[in-house]
Amino acid sequence: MSAKLKFFLIMILGIFASAGAGVYIIQEQPPAPIIETSDGQTQQVAAMHQSQEVVAYLERSDYKTIPLEKINSSLQGSDPATLALNAFDDIGSVGGTRKVEVAYPQRNQAFVTITEIKRGDDSVSTVKYRVEMTTFGRSLFISSPPVWQIVWAGVRS
Repeated sequence: MSAKLKFFLIMILGIFASAGAGVYIIQEQPPAPIIETSDGQTQQVAAMHQSQEVVAYLERSDYKTIPLEKINSSLQGSDPATLALNAFDDIGSVGGTRKVEVAYPQRNQAFVTITEIKRGDDSVSTVKYRVEMTTFGRSLFISSPPVWQIVWAGVRS
């Protein structure tokens, strides 16, 4: 066998090995969603059998949509929780408390739920805000955190 033929066979074998490894990596199951609470605790949730989009839209039906044009803060940032809190900064938590939960159902998705409990003279009212975000790239360097963008917001009383 000539050297050229050996080199050609090695190149072809390398291409098939690379393609097979790529297919194996792409077919890897996505990790289970992780939920981060405002207490700094993280919880891992079991994998869901339904499509993530269907679940997200079902949860949207409980909320009244807030047009993104009405949000006075930036719609982009590096931290989903801070971005969501800034979006609803004008609501104020006078006489109440806030609980912030961040869920990452997929690597490029974040769902932030802000629960605000307001205490009045004789009553307690709860308002929930939901913000859905997606990543669309990274800032200046590859090692920098992803840039998140708000794609939907809603409120439920």
